[in-house]
Amino acid sequence: MADRSTAAVDVADSSGGEPLTAKADKATTDEAKAQQKASNTTETARPVETDKSASADTSPPELHSGHKLARRYRLEECVTRLDGFSSWRAVDEKLRRAVGVHVLPADHPRARPVLAAARSAALLGDPRFVQVLDAVEDNDLVYVVHEWISDATELTTVLATGALEPHDAYQLVSQVSQAMASAHREGLSHLRLTPSSVLRTESGQYRIRGLAVMAALRGITTPQPQRTDTEAIGALLYAALTQRWPYESDAHGLAGLPKGVGLIAPDQVRAGVHRGLSELAMRALVNDGATASRQELPCTTPAELAAAVAEMPRIRPPEPSFTATPAYQRTTYQQGAYAQPPARGGNGAVRVTPAPPPPPPPLQSRAGRALKWAVSSLLIAAIGLGSWQLADILIKEESKPGDSGHNQSEKDDDRPRKPAHKPLELADATEFSPLDAPLAAERVSAAIDQQPGTAWVTKRYEGYANFGNLKNRSDGSGIVVDLGSAKNVSGVQVDFYAPGQKVEVLAANPAATSPAALADFPQELTKLKTAESKLDATLDKPVRTRYVLIHITELPSDGSADGYRGGISEIKITG
Repeated sequence: MADRSTAAVDVADSSGGEPLTAKADKATTDEAKAQQKASNTTETARPVETDKSASADTSPPELHSGHKLARRYRLEECVTRLDGFSSWRAVDEKLRRAVGVHVLPADHPRARPVLAAARSAALLGDPRFVQVLDAVEDNDLVYVVHEWISDATELTTVLATGALEPHDAYQLVSQVSQAMASAHREGLSHLRLTPSSVLRTESGQYRIRGLAVMAALRGITTPQPQRTDTEAIGALLYAALTQRWPYESDAHGLAGLPKGVGLIAPDQVRAGVHRGLSELAMRALVNDGATASRQELPCTTPAELAAAVAEMPRIRPPEPSFTATPAYQRTTYQQGAYAQPPARGGNGAVRVTPAPPPPPPPLQSRAGRALKWAVSSLLIAAIGLGSWQLADILIKEESKPGDSGHNQSEKDDDRPRKPAHKPLELADATEFSPLDAPLAAERVSAAIDQQPGTAWVTKRYEGYANFGNLKNRSDGSGIVVDLGSAKNVSGVQVDFYAPGQKVEVLAANPAATSPAALADFPQELTKLKTAESKLDATLDKPVRTRYVLIHITELPSDGSADGYRGGISEIKITG
C-alpha cells in the first residue's frame, strides 16, 4: 500500500472520498468548475478536457494482473481505470525492477497524443521529473512505461499531516519552479500540476510526475500553458503554507477557502506564515488581479517565478532539537542488595531493621601497619634509584663530543611537516562541450552548489556508451571548474550522478585563460578509468592551475536496454 500511494502516476483526482474508478470524471469536472468560479478572470485560459464523449465510448483494454506486455512488463496491480485507459504497477522482468505502465487501446482518440507526449518527455532527461522509460504501440495496445519511485511520498500525504515549515515550502517552490522552467524551455508543459503530481523523496528533494503525459491522457489543452503551470505552482505553495486549497471548493484532501471572501494571502489564513513566501504565492496566483501586498508584478511563467524565488533571502532549515539528558537519580541500592519495602509488624506499624555494623578500617592491626611501612620503604628506594640512573644518563649525553646542544624536541621541530589540505573556493563552472552545443549548461551550477541532491545530467544516448558514438561528441563532455586564479591543487573529490562512468581529471596550464578544447588541459591529475559513484584522489605533488576539467568519455547504462546517461552531482577541490 505504501508503494501504491507514493509511486504510481495517479491520473485521477484522489481528493474525494469515493473510489477513483467511481468518481474520477465527476471530481475532474467539479474541480475545473470550482477553480474557474474562484478565478473570475477573462485573462487566464484554464486547461480544458477534450474528446470526453469519444473517450467514454472507447472501452478500456481487458487486462488483468499477471498479463505481460512485450513479454517483459508483468502487470501487478491496477492503480487507475478511467476514460478508456488504465494505469498499473508492473515489474520489468528483464531488469528486475518495479515500473509504472499506462495502457490504452491503439484506436483510442488520445493514443497518438499520449505517444507523442511520452516520447517528448523522455527526451528531456531531467532528474527532477519521473522519467519515461518506454512508449510503444504494440498490435492493438499503446502503453507508456515510467519510473516507479517507492521511497517517495506524495505531497498530498505530506500535507495531510500539517503545513510545511518555511524551509520545506521554500525548497518546494524553488525546485518545482526551476524544473518547470526547464521543461517549458524544451516546449513541454504539465497542465495538471496538483499535490498528487509532486513527490518528496527521503532526502528532501521534490520530483514531478506526469509531465505532458498526464494532460495527454485526459485530453487537457490550454492556449496559455506557462501561465497555467505557474498558477498551479502558486496553488501548491499556498497549500504548503496554509494546508488549505486556494479556491472555494475542497480538493486533494484539503479544505477550500471560506465562500465569498475571495483569494486572501496565506499569512491572513494561518498565523506564523513566512511573509516572503506568502507574497510569492499571491504573485503566482494571478486570479482576479491578485498580487503581493507590495504590489509587485505577478509571475506568469515558471521562469519568472524561479527568478523571484532566487531573489528572496535564502531560508535556512530549522536548528535540530536535542533531547535533554535526564537528571541523575539516586538509586536505592544498599549493601549488596536492592532496597526492599519496609517490613511491618503485626499491628501494621513499620518495623525498623537495624543496619549492619560497618567493617573495621583496613590494615589497622600490627601486621597491617608493618606491611604499610615496608611498601613505603620500597617505593622510596625505587624512586631514588630511578632518579640516580636518569641523572647519570643526562651527564653522559652532555659529555659526548660534537653535540650541537639541540635537544630532541628541537630536532623534531626541524622535521618537515605534511601540510593540511584545505578545500578551495570554486569561483565558477562551465560545461565542457568543445565540438557541439552544451548538453545542459543551465544545470552546471548544480555540481558546485554543495547540495548532493542536485546534479548536472547529460542527455540520453542510445546504442553506444561513448555519447552515442557521435562525431560531435568524440571528445566527450564534463565540467570545467574555475578556481578564480592559479592555485596549488592537491586533491579532487567528485560525486557522480550514476556509477560506471569512464572519467579522468585534467588541469590547464597556470597561465591559461578560458580553455575550451581538450588540448588546453595537458596536466593529468588522475588516470582515465571507470569510476564508481565517487572519485576521491590525492595528488603526490600539488599541481598549479586555475582550471580543472572533470572529463567524461563514456556513460553508464540508464537501466534501459540500450540507453546511456551520466552526470556529476558535486565537485570539491583541495589545495
